[in-house]
Amino acid sequence: MFGIFKKKTKKERLQETYEKLMKEAHQLSTTNRKQSDQKMFEAEEIMKQIDALA
Repeated sequence: MFGIFKKKTKKERLQETYEKLMKEAHQLSTTNRKQSDQKMFEAEEIMKQIDALA
């Protein structure tokens, strides 16, 4: 009930960003492979940050 007031941790914010980038990369993979690869690279960098926190 009071979960709406809970602040997200840095790890949770990074995971949301990672998921967003992966979704964008998947959508771009059918139209623009170069942009898709760039999004995948950005997502991998975010994953490295997540792993560093753990």
